[in-house]
Amino acid sequence: MPILATGNTFATGDSVTATTLNNAVNNATFAANAVDNVTTQLSGGAVIVRDGGITPAKLSTGAPTWNTSSQMSAGSIESTPIGLNGPSSAAFTTLSASGTTKVYEMIERASISGTGLSGTVNFNALDGAVAYVTASATGNWTINLRGDGSNTLNAMMATGDSFTFVVLATQGATAYYQSGMQIDGNSVTPKWAGGTAPAAGNASSIDAYSFVVIKTASATFTVLASQTKFA
Repeated sequence: MPILATGNTFATGDSVTATTLNNAVNNATFAANAVDNVTTQLSGGAVIVRDGGITPAKLSTGAPTWNTSSQMSAGSIESTPIGLNGPSSAAFTTLSASGTTKVYEMIERASISGTGLSGTVNFNALDGAVAYVTASATGNWTINLRGDGSNTLNAMMATGDSFTFVVLATQGATAYYQSGMQIDGNSVTPKWAGGTAPAAGNASSIDAYSFVVIKTASATFTVLASQTKFA
């Protein structure tokens, strides 16, 4: 079966001229048999790759695989550093790896706030695992840990996941302390290092509150906490 439809059809007895020959070639189009409609298809007379038409096996031996949720699986990613040409042009939104992950160096993002701690303060895990409050606390505070304003920490974490975060609280001459904790707006009681929750802050210093959050069931968390003075 032909894969091209000529731009000029000749009948028996027709004269062949330069014009008719040129038309036969220049106006030729691909016929339906030129594509398999599985990996390729016709579009405006051109042959294009069909959406989803290339399988990993056609790319390379041991090629990556992906599913309909745009999730890719690969044995390894080597040679070219991700984000080499700029963090916004080649960066993962999320990265999940099973097994051991080895890195040479890691720069961790910190969120910085110039509003002193007091009352209930939202801490967004998606903004980074370190929150540095540069202004002095003005009262005792309660941390509400969440994903962000649109996402819960419960939705971010699977049962068995753990998350570590640090709040760096600047203290002035009058010190305050963390008096409560919430996750997704629900109160939790941390297990404090040494067995006793802080009852005071440390004046003219930075108090580092460190937390390890372990999800043990849906919306159920165990929190290990500590307070350390830096001055």
